[in-house]
Amino acid sequence: MLFLLSGTTAVHGELEECVAKFVGKPAAVVFGMGYLTNSAIISVLIGKGGLIISDSLNHTSIINGARGSGATIRVFQHNILKEHIIEGQPRTHRPWKKTIVVVEGIYSMEGEICDLPEIVSVCSEYKAYVYLDEAHSIGAIGKTGRGVCELLGVDTTEVDIMMGTFTKSLGSCGGYIAGSKDLVQYLKQHYPAHLYATSISTPAAQQVISAIKVIFGVDGSNRGELKLARIRENSNFFRAELQKMGFKVLGVYESPIMPIMLYNPAKIAAFSRECLRENLAIVVVSFPPIPLLLARARICNSASHLREDLIKALQVISRAGDLTGIKYFTAAPKKQEEKNGNTSKFKLRI
Repeated sequence: MLFLLSGTTAVHGELEECVAKFVGKPAAVVFGMGYLTNSAIISVLIGKGGLIISDSLNHTSIINGARGSGATIRVFQHNILKEHIIEGQPRTHRPWKKTIVVVEGIYSMEGEICDLPEIVSVCSEYKAYVYLDEAHSIGAIGKTGRGVCELLGVDTTEVDIMMGTFTKSLGSCGGYIAGSKDLVQYLKQHYPAHLYATSISTPAAQQVISAIKVIFGVDGSNRGELKLARIRENSNFFRAELQKMGFKVLGVYESPIMPIMLYNPAKIAAFSRECLRENLAIVVVSFPPIPLLLARARICNSASHLREDLIKALQVISRAGDLTGIKYFTAAPKKQEEKNGNTSKFKLRI
């Protein structure tokens, strides 16, 4: 199936094959915009009489896509996923025509990793489809960079729809949907974002192919392996140091996303300004993407950061934290943590 309005090249076909192989699904389809990949696809997958169960921290693109589908939407947090499926349709309590559970591999504003094994188990029991958004996890976590499925030991056959973007680890633009051959063929025939939108440009597509080949190691080097090891090392080091300084840091080890809680909206500009004064540009997030009193600064580590880069950034952040008063507590000494049995590596979300 061709991009009707903007052309298809051999590179587009190679990219789809490359993505499918990388994520471990039979087929894939690619798009020119990551946000649109989520926001436009959900209404193609489900409609009136269906149920979408969405994590409370899901990205806006998922929320908007769900709202436009006509399906009933239920938001879950922690362990109430099962109850939403059991309840059935309002008034009649009949089973839903279709149920899709939508989760993210890494939550972009929290740095948490979803409890995918538990979600897959519940969905299997109640015949619900699993939709996994790996925008922030693909190419960043897992032994070979294949995302949360690899990290948590979940077979990709148990995830029905795998979505991801090329804008983070793969350094390009656009997004993809991977799944069964029947699903991908259906999307190519009915998905407006594929039929009518501009396709991903050939240079951008080639960039993704090259990046995946580096991660695969088929470029004849071990650059991919070294980069994956470096991003894990950088992320864990940076998170540990921030916690030692007394910052409230959300998320888990292994996650390259580290939100530093500011809380007070009045401290947002001050913290950012103090960092910029020492040539450190830092992303701060406030309302409306997050609740008014949960302002934060979001750190995303890269495999390209050297240890001296991280140390310099930590020094600047520490001084800015002192000046703005956002060091809310002091982390327990290492020996005390071990004594208390606080050795858990992950804090999974369901």
